[in-house]
Parts: sequence; structure tokens; C-alpha cells
Amino acid sequence: MTLMPLTFSSSAATVAVASATVTSSARFPVNPLASPSVGGFLSFRFTAKKLLPLRSRGGSATVRAMSELVQDKESSVAASISFNEATGESSNTTSPSELNHSRTFLDARTEEDLLSGIKKEAEAGRLPANVASGMEELYWNYKNAVLSSGASRADETVISNMSVAFDRMLLGVEDPYTFNPYHKAVREPFDYYMFVHTYIRPLIDFKNSYVGNASIFSELEDKIRQGHNIVLISNHQSEADPAVISLLLESQPFIGLNIKCVAGDRVITDPLCKPFSMGRNLICVYSKKHMNDDPELADMKRKANTRSLKEMATMLRSGGQLIWIAPSGGRDRPNPSTGEWFPAPFDSSSVDNMRRLVEHSGTPGHIYPMSLLCYDIMPPPPQVEKEIGEKRLVGFHGTGLSIAPEINFSDVTADCNNPNEAKEAYSQALYNSVNEQYTILNSAIKHRKGIEASTSSVSLSQPWN
Repeated sequence: MTLMPLTFSSSAATVAVASATVTSSARFPVNPLASPSVGGFLSFRFTAKKLLPLRSRGGSATVRAMSELVQDKESSVAASISFNEATGESSNTTSPSELNHSRTFLDARTEEDLLSGIKKEAEAGRLPANVASGMEELYWNYKNAVLSSGASRADETVISNMSVAFDRMLLGVEDPYTFNPYHKAVREPFDYYMFVHTYIRPLIDFKNSYVGNASIFSELEDKIRQGHNIVLISNHQSEADPAVISLLLESQPFIGLNIKCVAGDRVITDPLCKPFSMGRNLICVYSKKHMNDDPELADMKRKANTRSLKEMATMLRSGGQLIWIAPSGGRDRPNPSTGEWFPAPFDSSSVDNMRRLVEHSGTPGHIYPMSLLCYDIMPPPPQVEKEIGEKRLVGFHGTGLSIAPEINFSDVTADCNNPNEAKEAYSQALYNSVNEQYTILNSAIKHRKGIEASTSSVSLSQPWN
């Protein structure tokens, strides 16, 4: 998922917010869970507990997980046709699109079934040609990545994961999902959050992945539970960033389960990306980089972003929020001359706007620098593109996540002579920390130094071992 810049005034920031509540979307009504106090109503749910241990259980566990997810989805559709024993009446609370939805991909058992299914749905007019082409390209890229992992039953994992992904993409074309300004992850009747994790997990080389200063993430959770607001100033590398964070912190699920991402219109309109976006908590905005692609829509986009900003301010006033900002305004790109990747420079106005929002929230707030290295999982196009539907490359690689201690604004800017100088100094201090952490992650992962790449400021570990 690509997190897009949020315009605060003349500047932009990419933001993710976390809170402790995750509920279902209005488009997927949920019946009460079966219990003695709710007579005759049934609802099924695929919970986080089923997936947490899968990383260590090999490819067959991943296949079983996605199979269970599909079965749970089918059971949920059936169970949403509720029967009340007291009245003898039934009611259908499932979206008509789910009941009438084509089973082409859910019934697929082989690669041939999947590829012929794409052709079948395109010929029937249910898949636009460009979407069908993108799906086939994604299949081959995902297959090559997962098979390169050498995991047991990798071929089954590919078929299982892609059948569900294609099914959700087709449903999204048949009945396009509309994202509200504040979107809560869809967990029922189909659990999109677990779907995303099951899909991304086989792409991560956990043997060559590391977390820097894992204990600080526990510190964050404690502060959030105390009602404090936390801001993570970070770089941004790929559409998989939110899932990578959640999976690398799976032993500390609080942060991953509750993170909210500010998402640009591209990831909530692209048919290949929307199912993955539905699995995250989102504050939806229009990207600053694409604000004037259509001048006639620019004013509408700015007003929509103002509404999203108000949503964020309301969250901060309530306290206990975790906000993730990529103040570069988009994904990192490689140096065109050397091909080396590095964190994109920060927009100091974005950093300063977010800092002031936190300070004015009326609750204690803390700002931490965080670094991500995961571009190889889903590398972005070399340049920013205007058109929706970018080519999606996929790879199996090691990933990294690191966090450093809180950086206090007053400590950094004590000797500054004016507000503008202070703004620049604080943004640079945060960027320097993110870049330093990135260099250590790069040494551990790309240069294969592993844990030995640790320094006095960044202690690397593998919490899943």
C-alpha cells in the first residue's frame, strides 16, 4: 500500500494513525456472535490467533491459512443469512454482490484455472482488459517471487493466495467499494487484514530480516495505553510497508493491528490495490503530487483533504494515537546514477505541521524517528507516474524496521534564532536519525552482516526467533 502525502496547508505529509479499535465496514454488515445471550444468530470470524504462528510453520501452514480464510469467507456469507429461532424468521444481511459474486477464482485449483479464469471474466465483460492484463502480470511476478523462497509447497501457496486475491479484485470490479474519509479495516465477514498478511508473508525472507531497538516499540505501546500520542517520522518504501511493519512486529501485535494509514486516492481506486487497502485502517486523502493532474478537480481534492485533517485532529485530541508520517511525501526512489536506495529528503513543513498538531492536541505527545527497508518486496516505479495502474513487481527479500529514541523539539532547537531555523533543524535531526538507522539495516540485510551490523545506537534482533 502506498501512503500518500496529506496536505496541511501548502505542504504535504504521509501519515498513518493507530488507535485500539478495529471494526467492520458498513458495506459488510455483521451479525452478533453466537452466544447464549443472542438466540439463534450466527456469525463466523477468522481471528488473528489463527495466523500469528504461521511464519515458523512453513509453506503448508500458509496454504492452510488462506484455505481457512476462504472457507471463513464462504461461511460468513452463508451465516449472514440469519435465522432467529424465537421468531422463525430469516434475514439476509450480506451484500447482494457477495451472494451473486462469480466463483471463478474461488473454484480455481490450478494455475491453468486461474489464468483461464482471467480470460473468461474478461470475455464476459466483468473484467476490463487493462485489469485482466494487470492480474496476469501480477500472477507471474508473485509466483516467481514465492517460488524463489524455496519454501515447502510454495506452488500451492501461490495458487491459494492468488485465487483469493483475484476473487477480491473481481468483486471490487463487480461492486466497487467506496472508501469513506476515515476507513476502518474490513474484518467481517471476510477478514481483509488477515488476507493481506497471508499474501505478504511468503515474500519476506525472515532469516535475513531484522528489527532495530525492538524494546522501544514496547515503550510506545505502554505510552499509547496511557493515553499519550506517538508520532513516528519515517521513510516510505513500498505498498507493502504497513504489512511489513505488522509482520516484523508480530510478537508485539498491538501496533500492527491498530495502525491507520493516510492513503492517497491511487491505492483506493486501483482495482489491483483496493483489496489490500481494505485490510488497513485508513484516512483517505488526495496526493499532493497528483493534486493538479486534473485542474478542475483540484479544489474538490483540497476540500476533501481538509476534512481528513479534521478527522486526524479529532483523533489526536482523544489521545492514545500512534501516527506514522513519511514527510518525504511519497515512496523512496533509487539514485538514478548509482542505483542505490536511500530515504527521500523530508519536507520540513510537513514535520512542523505534524509537530504542532500534536502539541495542540491537549494530551502528552512524543516524536520518534523510524526507518524502513523493504523496497525489494514491491519496488515502486523509478519515477512518479500520473496514470493509475502502475506495473507491480514483486520479490522475495529480507526486510528491516528500526526505531530510535524520542527526539525532543526543544532540545534540538535551543540554539536556533528563529522559528524557520528551528523547523529546518528539527526536520534534519529526524532525517539524520532515519538515515543512520537505514544505513545499519542496509549493512545487515544487503551486505549480509546480520546482527553484527548492530551499533551502540541500534541493536538489531529477530523477535520471531
